[in-house]
Amino acid sequence: MKRNKIFKNLPKVLLGVFALVSVISCTDLEVEGVDGLIIDPNDSRFQGVTDPASFIGNSYNSLNGLIGDQANTFALSEVTTDAHLIPTRGADWGDNGIWRQLHQHNWTPEHSFITNVWNQWNTLHFQGAQLLSPLTTLTGEQAGDAHFLRALGMWVILDNFGQVPVRDPELDIFVDPIVLRGQEAVDQIVSDLDAAIANLSAGGPGSGNSRANKAAARYLLAKVLLNKHIYLGTSPDSADMNRVVSLVNDIEGEGYGLVSGYFDIFREQLDNETIWFIPTGVGNRIWNGLHYNMAPEIAGGGWNGFSTLAEYYDLFEGDPNTNVPGSGQEERRGFVPTAGVPFTGDAGTTESGNFPGFEAGSNIGFGFLIGQQYEIDGSPLSERGGAPLAFERDFVDGNGASSLINNSEVTGIRMLKYNPRYGGFTGHEIFFRFSDAHLMRAEAMLRSGGDATSEVNELRILRGAAPLGAVTEQDLLDERGRELYAEFWRRNDLVRFGQFTRDWELKSPDAVGDTNLNLFPIPASQVILNPNLTQNPGY
Repeated sequence: MKRNKIFKNLPKVLLGVFALVSVISCTDLEVEGVDGLIIDPNDSRFQGVTDPASFIGNSYNSLNGLIGDQANTFALSEVTTDAHLIPTRGADWGDNGIWRQLHQHNWTPEHSFITNVWNQWNTLHFQGAQLLSPLTTLTGEQAGDAHFLRALGMWVILDNFGQVPVRDPELDIFVDPIVLRGQEAVDQIVSDLDAAIANLSAGGPGSGNSRANKAAARYLLAKVLLNKHIYLGTSPDSADMNRVVSLVNDIEGEGYGLVSGYFDIFREQLDNETIWFIPTGVGNRIWNGLHYNMAPEIAGGGWNGFSTLAEYYDLFEGDPNTNVPGSGQEERRGFVPTAGVPFTGDAGTTESGNFPGFEAGSNIGFGFLIGQQYEIDGSPLSERGGAPLAFERDFVDGNGASSLINNSEVTGIRMLKYNPRYGGFTGHEIFFRFSDAHLMRAEAMLRSGGDATSEVNELRILRGAAPLGAVTEQDLLDERGRELYAEFWRRNDLVRFGQFTRDWELKSPDAVGDTNLNLFPIPASQVILNPNLTQNPGY
């Protein structure tokens, strides 16, 4: 059968039998069902979507779980890198080693987070295919949503696994899905995004962008083209890089741009920086790193898990041993307050019940939390055993040896972009933002032979960092690390810059230099189900 760019004659979009099942059974997807499917009790074949608006709403709603979770997509994007790790502290965060395996790069095809990512994002692009079936009638805007959702789901699978199973929703579910790889997969994703750009509304900054608009589709297309040479095993193409620049220029032309006040970007208020946010609670980004005794009146305290490597923290300017105000840090590194601040009624804040007159949670820092932490009244906080609550740079066990197990309550620098003082579970997590697009444009300029120095320095000066005399690829990777930490992009960046397999603290020595690890394994169950899939090398 001919494979055309909109799947009209393909053995079309998606996975195996698990795709439709996962729409109903994966509780963390926040999907309310498969409303809108035409069901004929005498014919089990797909017959179209009767209520596309509700179906599209459910598909977008599923992203709340995919993006808001601390496991699955976030874990594969961040915990597999130098930016995040979760040591075992006593019995906490052991979880049969599932978190340690990601940081150490010794995962297997049976790892549950890998299987979940495969199922969840394949489900998303299958839903897009159901909407785009000739059996479904869509408005232009609905078609734009469907193309965007299909492209997004396919791209996440391509980026993580290197091959995308696709099924025609009109075919019997027992027909083996075809598999797209390399150029064919990229072409399909690009075609969908071009269609999304043509059909989605302009939206514009500050207009409540909790669904994709033209700018979001342009952003994702720029991301795909910037990474295209990785998927094809080639060198960056100048025409692709030029289009990345053009796409970012178009986004900027709609009114999006860099804004001052770095940590204000991650508040609920709308701004010109945010291209697309997901209306999901940001609690996982707050509480999984804070200590049990931090901000207990807001959510009962933190979960004391997620931390970062000292080498990542050291990418930022400032005294490496402290991060209190005035220690020479740039804005993005944040600071540790030495006391709370008076309650003024600032948007999203509440008055502390334990310390009347003060803003609840205002003793919790922004960015990187290292050293002594403080209560609202300025008294030093203690950990549960009574020792000072002072976060340490190194991960060591009870014998002082470098280790991911038997850690104390205070090992590891913590990272915090979303702050509990503005709500412990506010439904506003940024997924696409202009600073990333700005740095993509800079990278595309550099990769096509241009000079990205002024582009990078524009951002650095805005963030209170010293301008660079020249910009290399390493400078760009480091700048992306400083600007975009904990935003789902670190693995993608490290792979593109050829550094995902380099050594870092507590990575397994056997994994260093193993380029097979640039892709995750196809879940073992899916290789058995679909003979068109090929297990990735090394697994």
